[in-house]
Amino acid sequence: MGEIVEIEPGQEWSVDRMTQEDAPKVASLFLSVYGADYPIKKFIDPELLIAENKSGKTISSVARTARGDVVGHNAIFYSAPSQVIYESGAGLVHHDYRGGRGIFTEMVSHGETIIQEQTEASALFGEPVCNHVFSQRLCHGLGWISMAMEVDLMPAAVYSDGATGRVSTLLDFKTLRPRPHRVFLPAVYEDNLRQLYEALDDERELAPSQGELRDDIRTRIVSDYFPFAQVVRIAVHEVGSDFGKQIEAEESSPRKKGVVVFQAWLKLAEPGIGQAVDVLRSKGYFFGGLLPRWFDDDGLLMQKLVGPPHWDDVNLFFDRGKMIMDLARSDWGEVSSR
Repeated sequence: MGEIVEIEPGQEWSVDRMTQEDAPKVASLFLSVYGADYPIKKFIDPELLIAENKSGKTISSVARTARGDVVGHNAIFYSAPSQVIYESGAGLVHHDYRGGRGIFTEMVSHGETIIQEQTEASALFGEPVCNHVFSQRLCHGLGWISMAMEVDLMPAAVYSDGATGRVSTLLDFKTLRPRPHRVFLPAVYEDNLRQLYEALDDERELAPSQGELRDDIRTRIVSDYFPFAQVVRIAVHEVGSDFGKQIEAEESSPRKKGVVVFQAWLKLAEPGIGQAVDVLRSKGYFFGGLLPRWFDDDGLLMQKLVGPPHWDDVNLFFDRGKMIMDLARSDWGEVSSR
């Protein structure tokens, strides 16, 4: 575990890829901002962070002063079901180096350049938080496109800005290597998805969902449980006629652990996705949005909350984010009124 090291303010800095010598300083930065309870251990354990960067599962960009102090960090890493898409996240800046210096933006841009030039990645996404608008403006400025909203994703205690309740995030995407393909739109969400697809920086053939869930296919699900966030993410890789029973089974165990947010990811390449959506809505799931390249094929986010969403705590800067929240909120109202 790293230790907190004092850093002199006012130094010149530049952004570069993290070195092995930087790793303890990155851990110190996370500890100084978030404390020892920060839930993602690789960012406060130098050896884990070094190993992740060596493997390429995580690629860290740092803002480093001429004296070698690390005053900022951002990473790109795998978190979606497909490894054609990276997430950009785990970004923070030392409190003495905030306030319009451009460190955060330059680190995010640096990571994007790395995966464009040094990997075969097809897409990039981020989760700009909605307890403030800074990261929304940053992603928009880099040309990322808002496509979904994760309602009440994180407990506010994770953040250091005094937020309360739970914090929602947007999901912003950027295509790096196009892959046009056909997607199927569930009838209940056809208008929503067509509206979102209008801004996609890639081509799609949009077709109405058709057919029924097949008896000869067994539903295949991979779930991840995040105790610190009280969230379960359910990635649906194959969907068959047993889908409803499989979802009930996935929910039953996490619910005993205090989970308050269930997310389900469905493949829009599945012709019968309309029936899968109907099953989820009957169980209280509502619209989240579009997930380009999530499974390499596009995905659909649906979500269910144990309590009422904290809609009034959401701060959105751009009209597109407001539109996505309106779509989610409208569907939540319809689903929850049943």
